[in-house]
Amino acid sequence: MSEFWLISAPGDKENLQALERMNTVTSKSNLSYNTKFTIPDFKVGTLDSLVGLSDELAKLDIFAESLIRRMAQSVVEVMEDAKGKVQENLLANGGLKEKMKCLKIDLTSFVTRFEWDMAKYPAKQPLVSVVDTLAKQLAQIETDLKSRTAAYNTLKTNLENLEKKSMGNLFTRTLSDIVSKEDFVLDSEYLITLLVIVPKPSYVQWQKTYESLSDMVVPRSTKLIAEDKEGGLFTVTLFRKVIDDFKTKAKENKFMVREFYYDEKEIKREREEMTRLLSDKKQQYGPLLRWLKVNFSEAFIAWIHIKALRVFVESVLRYGLPVNFQAVLLRPHKKSCTKRLREVLNSVFRHLDEVAAASILDASVEIPGLQLSNQDYFPYVYFHIDLSLLD
Repeated sequence: MSEFWLISAPGDKENLQALERMNTVTSKSNLSYNTKFTIPDFKVGTLDSLVGLSDELAKLDIFAESLIRRMAQSVVEVMEDAKGKVQENLLANGGLKEKMKCLKIDLTSFVTRFEWDMAKYPAKQPLVSVVDTLAKQLAQIETDLKSRTAAYNTLKTNLENLEKKSMGNLFTRTLSDIVSKEDFVLDSEYLITLLVIVPKPSYVQWQKTYESLSDMVVPRSTKLIAEDKEGGLFTVTLFRKVIDDFKTKAKENKFMVREFYYDEKEIKREREEMTRLLSDKKQQYGPLLRWLKVNFSEAFIAWIHIKALRVFVESVLRYGLPVNFQAVLLRPHKKSCTKRLREVLNSVFRHLDEVAAASILDASVEIPGLQLSNQDYFPYVYFHIDLSLLD
């Protein structure tokens, strides 16, 4: 499973023993894989500032997760022809150890081996400064993401619109990639070449009748230049003065004159536009994908640091001072284990908050002073990490 539960309990002897019991039961019952989650000691500040930070971190957590999901989706959209390789581009930097810095590792490994980045987010700074650094970093990534993807998506949309013109049937698609100069009588004061769409069952009828649909049709001037499933595109040359009469008679015989006049400059412009857009998309693809990979990693790492901060702040607010708690990362083995795992945790840590533990079993019990729904509150500090970012 790509799901983790990040929990904490007080660090006194009784609760460390409770954590050991939890590890023993979850291991024997094959419910979860558990590892210690190390969080540095931060400057706590006042209780009021911690309450404010708790609210700010909750919002920042939601924003960070939303951002990395959008970035993951952007990687999917950019890698349209290689969607099977998306996951290998959603990685995190290897870690703090010098030999691992240049490596990229999968997200699960990063979370299970998490180490606080002291260089980027110094623990000696006030907590509010650390949170501010994270918030500014993520806000900048989001700003860059919007501008970069907007430019790429505009280019992609323009290209798709041009490509759509070359699809569809002969009634709607562009003809600039079908016709050639040689198909038309050009620069004539009196003559003009029209393009007529003829249903396939009517080819013989067309050949027999097109010269007599109106006066002044040039004999033997028709030529089939393109076909699709329904019909063919024929040329016919006639005098300009009988265009309207020819169109009327053609329509009566279910032959549709396609409004098209050969303009060499326009056709050249359209072809050059397609070439330019293809070239621009190719040029932007590499830099955008590299930017997404690098900044997805940065945003993801910031998100896990936010989870660590939330555990620290909530543990201090829940368990009090001096700071003394143990954080543990649990990875449920499978979805069917989660209910049983929750029961084990609630049983082991029931003593931390008897009312909360009871309310989990009885939804009618309200916890005094608590604004959360009962499903969000447990006797222990709990945060959820979901790494299924592409679902």
